[in-house]
Amino acid sequence: MSCSGVGASVTVPAISTSFLFPSSPPQSPATPQPLLSPDHAAALLDRCSTARSLLQIHAAVVRCGLQQHPIVNFKLQRSYTALGRLDRARSLFGLTPEPNVFFWTAIIHAHAVHGLHGDALLFYSKMVACGVQPNAFTFSAALKACNLAPGMALHSQALRLGLDRDPYVGTTLLDMYARGGDVVSARQLFDAMPSRNLVSFTAMINWYAKAGDLDSARALFDQMGERDAVCWNAMIDGYTQHGRPGESVALFRQLLKSSVKFNEVTLLTVLSACAQLGTLESGKWVHSYIESKGIRPSAQLGTALINMYSKCGSLEDACSVFDKITDKDVVAWNSMIVGYAMHGCSQKALSLFSQMCALGLRPTDITFIGVLNACSHAGLVSEGRDFFHSMREVHGIEPKIEHYGCIVDLLGRAGLVEEAYELVQGMPIEPDTVLWGSLLGACRLHQNMALGEKIANSLVEKGLANSGTYILLSNIYAAAGNWEEVARVRTSMKDRGVQKEPGCTSIEVDNNLHEFLVGDKGHPRSKDIYSMLEELNVLLRAHGYSPQTELVLHDLAEVEKERALGVHSEKLAIAFGLISTQPGTTIKIVKNLRVCTDCHTVIKLISRITGRKIVMRDRNRFHHFVDGSCSCGDYW
Repeated sequence: MSCSGVGASVTVPAISTSFLFPSSPPQSPATPQPLLSPDHAAALLDRCSTARSLLQIHAAVVRCGLQQHPIVNFKLQRSYTALGRLDRARSLFGLTPEPNVFFWTAIIHAHAVHGLHGDALLFYSKMVACGVQPNAFTFSAALKACNLAPGMALHSQALRLGLDRDPYVGTTLLDMYARGGDVVSARQLFDAMPSRNLVSFTAMINWYAKAGDLDSARALFDQMGERDAVCWNAMIDGYTQHGRPGESVALFRQLLKSSVKFNEVTLLTVLSACAQLGTLESGKWVHSYIESKGIRPSAQLGTALINMYSKCGSLEDACSVFDKITDKDVVAWNSMIVGYAMHGCSQKALSLFSQMCALGLRPTDITFIGVLNACSHAGLVSEGRDFFHSMREVHGIEPKIEHYGCIVDLLGRAGLVEEAYELVQGMPIEPDTVLWGSLLGACRLHQNMALGEKIANSLVEKGLANSGTYILLSNIYAAAGNWEEVARVRTSMKDRGVQKEPGCTSIEVDNNLHEFLVGDKGHPRSKDIYSMLEELNVLLRAHGYSPQTELVLHDLAEVEKERALGVHSEKLAIAFGLISTQPGTTIKIVKNLRVCTDCHTVIKLISRITGRKIVMRDRNRFHHFVDGSCSCGDYW
């Protein structure tokens, strides 16, 4: 086939007339044909929004002999592409005699945006072979289909044609290099641009944010005079995705003071940031803002609210949002099941799972993470085994590493450490460090020193050990009083540059987040905090509390061990909450590590002594302390 189409190297299906004409009785030759001008046909195509209407217009175009009119033909191809019928757009292109650069650009763009990158580049190559010179829009379309290698070749062509400084081409080149991981080249292009527009700034900010270089992204963001919602979203999402949720929320507050209208993506991102922080007041503020603007939450936004409330400790609010979602999809059900599980409401999680299945919704792999966690937090070993086996046998879902992690955690908590180890040994996929850490934690909990030592040493030898591995091994030795081995492990950590993650607890008071480390004295109200701790210690001992000094895994005197236990970060945060809030107010804290048994015992007693409800989110789950008891039933 010549260049009056796509060429012999691209297979083009022959266009069939059967789809051009709707079924109708043939007209008599004497019946006058309705007249359709090119302008009228073009206007109809511009307003066309359904495939059925497009077929009818196309039929009329053919009847009136307008199918080769350049504008009508072009708009027909573009309309088929917009409605997802790329096959028909491609067929029409194949019948176009001597297509010009606009036709070529449109068909290249159509394939690029539909993810058919190889076909898009093939069309580009054929266009060049036919002697049609690409313009700036052609390069922009083709570059969307490129990774680094073909993209650099197109960059060379753009340089030869003098199109590299066109703002469209420059921005697409920038995006291509950034997508390929070459952010340095992308930045060089950005700096060389004679005029930078909103799109080029946003592209650069977006890729800096994705790469985790948030300071460079923010520096560009602050330079911008004009910003739209896409640009704000890129920066807010960058902070959320890379562990700086506080800055994400602060930037959202700044956005609300501007004239830019945010969208649902903005709300989804900032709600995720609130969930990371565990700051209920901030999350409620975002929710109230949504309601004040009359925004009716979609299923996706409703799910984000459920997730935020669950992770911020308000299961009641999460349930309220869930109940108000009229058209719940499986993602919404999953979020509520996971929410119940992390709060220790295992039976409610399993009941919700049954309701979901009864409605005909198919569970997903995420559903079973929630269900298995619910079983793990309640010690429902036989139920957990049954759910795990039903994934493949009943629902056709192949267990992933996360599901094996859940079942290993379930068995380990229940003391079935050897069974958990055998399961890991027989896994069809390679266990990760999270799974090994869960098993090591079970070895420490149930004092299986031999197996714990075996696992930890194996991980060290294979180069898979992380800080948690060394800490757990050190703690296993310390619990057994083997201080020589403790010293050896800690020396090894120092030699390998492995650092222990410090325990940190945060509390939100009056929309301000306060963070505490163990023994922290840097807070402005530190004197009042420690004074409150002393008062609490007197009351705790009066209620029969005795410090669990065996948990201090250092070779210290008994008095020093008691002092070390007394200044754990969660105790400091609770003391601050007691002096900073009204009597009877619920205290909510978030800890980055698992709560120790001494702090768990102390917090139960504080809830009884003060009459306060205390909600703690640690690394594993939520604990609700009320009148001397915890929702976990002391099983965590």
